[in-house]
Amino acid sequence: MTAVRRAAGARAARSSALRIASVFPELLGTYGDSGNATILAARSSWRGQPAEVVTVPAGEPVPRHCDLYLLGGGEDEPQVLAAAGVGAGGSLAAAVGAGAVLFAVCAGLQIVGTSFPGADGNVHSGAGIVDLVTTPGATRAVGDLVVDPRPEVGLDVLYGYENHRGRTSLGAGLAPLGTVRRGIGNGAGQRLAVGPRGLTGGDLEGVWAVCGDGLVVGTYLHGPVLAQNPQLADRLLDEAVGGLPPVSSDDPRAAAADRAATALRAARARQTSRG
Repeated sequence: MTAVRRAAGARAARSSALRIASVFPELLGTYGDSGNATILAARSSWRGQPAEVVTVPAGEPVPRHCDLYLLGGGEDEPQVLAAAGVGAGGSLAAAVGAGAVLFAVCAGLQIVGTSFPGADGNVHSGAGIVDLVTTPGATRAVGDLVVDPRPEVGLDVLYGYENHRGRTSLGAGLAPLGTVRRGIGNGAGQRLAVGPRGLTGGDLEGVWAVCGDGLVVGTYLHGPVLAQNPQLADRLLDEAVGGLPPVSSDDPRAAAADRAATALRAARARQTSRG
């Protein structure tokens, strides 16, 4: 699971609409993470690939036929309910194994692992899609989160905020999205064995795991994170559908979105540098 990119065959270009599943947004949409689906659909269409957002209500089975799945953040009790639905029948795991991309934020990150803590003090089972375990931390992580992605991922610094008490440990051989420049992130005290040049050497943040023919990317970054980090949105799209051209600078909608993202990132950078 240490590979960064999947085989080209798993990312073949497509002529039909890209299907983006927003899974249980009424349970996993507390911090605005449902907006990630809107951003992905828009940026896909701006790059010439039609996209459709498939909303999967809580209580409904997760479909196996989508290309990109989104799990957001949520409170403790809704998270437990969501985990049961995400793991039911193994549909999401099967979709990822067959080539789908899964992007999981905060509670979603914890759910895709093997276990996580509940507000009741009990340990609850996750979907078991990736080998990570979340335990309760002594304090809550709240505030700005700045992440230096691993060089292999090929992204610039990521900005957002976090609000969680979980401490997430990655299993042996499982790679993170990056390392923490500011904030807590996974917060489990794990660090890269060798700090590649360009990384801060901080604690690990998130996960980037090739699973079968699919890919799981997880993070504690809220925002919604893809609004202020469009490069990450485009990378997820590239992994879901190979061969998409860059967003045209001539498209006024894309230009406006990128200007807004640049301004927001600059504001975040100023804010975190003062702190």
